[in-house]
Amino acid sequence: MRAIRAASAALLGAVAAVAAAPVALADEGERNITSFGFSVTPATIAPGGTVTLTSEGCEVPSVTVTSGVFDTVTLTEGRPGTATVDVDAKAGAQYEITFDCKGERGTAPLTVARADPGPKPDGPEEGLPTAAHKGVKAGYGTAASAPGSEGLGTAEVVTGVLLIAGALGAAVALTRRRDTGGRA
Repeated sequence: MRAIRAASAALLGAVAAVAAAPVALADEGERNITSFGFSVTPATIAPGGTVTLTSEGCEVPSVTVTSGVFDTVTLTEGRPGTATVDVDAKAGAQYEITFDCKGERGTAPLTVARADPGPKPDGPEEGLPTAAHKGVKAGYGTAASAPGSEGLGTAEVVTGVLLIAGALGAAVALTRRRDTGGRA
């Protein structure tokens, strides 16, 4: 009887996990998914500051980057480029940066920082660690991994569902083995 309850609980858990997957995957339609990767670093910049623009995986030798807050930039052969944000950019505003790879477009947000509260000390404040000098490169920089966005991609959701289903199946098998005294 315990094996039936355990199997029922495992089956209900697997059904719930699979039922939740389409909801998580439906959110992917709202994400900025492209066949090429791109990024804007940093995601928040002061007016007059310089951002680094990167693109990877485009099949043509150049990617055009446009925005209402800086001049058009052309990235060549996957090399990064830079752009200077307009000095008169509105503080606190968020601008859309568009990457165009042979007609396929992806966007990334860029936020213009509010006015600087004052000069910062030369060194780190006492007790705080120093900042890293370089960023981490992970993946292709799709919107799912863009700064400020939270969410899982299709691969992560499917992998999670499969791991949960496998764990539940193993639990049922072990419970049945234990209830039958090792005779499967």
